[in-house]
Amino acid sequence: MLESRVGEAEKMSLDYSVWDHIYVSDDEDVACPFVDTPSLFRMRHRERLEKMAEFQQRGEDLQDNYVECQHLLAEAQRRLEDMEEGKKEGEDEEEREAELKKVRAEVKKLKKDEKSFQKLIEEYRQEEKKLPWNVDTISKEGFSKSVLNIKPVKKEEATEEENVEKHKTFVEKNAKEIKHFGMLRRWDDSQKYLSDNPHLVCEETANCLVVICIDFEIDEKHALMEQVAHQAIVMQSILDLARTLNVDPRGCFRQFFSKIKIADKPYQDAFSRELELLKDRVRKCAQIKMEGAMKELEEEEMQKRLGPGGLDPVEVYESLPQEFQRSFDEKNIQMMQEAMDKLDPEDDTI
Repeated sequence: MLESRVGEAEKMSLDYSVWDHIYVSDDEDVACPFVDTPSLFRMRHRERLEKMAEFQQRGEDLQDNYVECQHLLAEAQRRLEDMEEGKKEGEDEEEREAELKKVRAEVKKLKKDEKSFQKLIEEYRQEEKKLPWNVDTISKEGFSKSVLNIKPVKKEEATEEENVEKHKTFVEKNAKEIKHFGMLRRWDDSQKYLSDNPHLVCEETANCLVVICIDFEIDEKHALMEQVAHQAIVMQSILDLARTLNVDPRGCFRQFFSKIKIADKPYQDAFSRELELLKDRVRKCAQIKMEGAMKELEEEEMQKRLGPGGLDPVEVYESLPQEFQRSFDEKNIQMMQEAMDKLDPEDDTI
């Protein structure tokens, strides 16, 4: 009887092995009297925080590359399916086979890259689990504040300058968090991240995500643009739901995720339709910005070329007759003189 009770007590005992690898530098003693102990502790703490930040950045980079690889793979598979469906009119059979072979090779390589990223991410997570605990990771607060789902008090409308300044300040303070939210793919991950960062549930975050989409499109990172556009529509849908219910958006984002996870086809189709419309607007806006930038660059180059009297040498050259242009190209003064002699003295076209 006593042995059985002892066995039961051993089974019910807590496993304290997880506490065997806790790194707390502040508990260490510095034997040398010439060392400033508080300064040493601060230095060790700073080094540990820098290493933690580098490790976290490595994980974020892996996740970003994995998302990019998935989007590229989806695009390549879609192209392959379109090509395998049938031959286009006027398409050469040899060229079609060569293109098919090329796309299949691309799909094969991207699948291999996807598995490599999955393996690297899994290794990263295993490494993360083995990291020793310290004073910064040994515990985390559960909730630091409560958000009441009440009717918001109407405030006086701010001026345009105040709205611009508010948006600028918010983005500068939360740029990293907003970009991280833009890279999330799973509904559960998005909901958890907003639960941990409820201040991101606002109009400024939605606007910033659209700006990030435009920047990605300008840089021709189309897969990342589509990923962030998805999250922009998520945020906009939450804001629309809050306006419909007339509540604070921070108090209803969980309701949106609960609905979208079990949504019927019409609701999902409406979400997809809004996403496609946003992507089209982003592409058009990026095209306009690139055309404007090219126009400004051309104007700057023209200003640099302007000669005496504000004339553009290129325009002057193109307005000359063929004989004069040829004499300039060959740097032939005699040919130019002959062309001058052939001109009508009363002709003022030059």
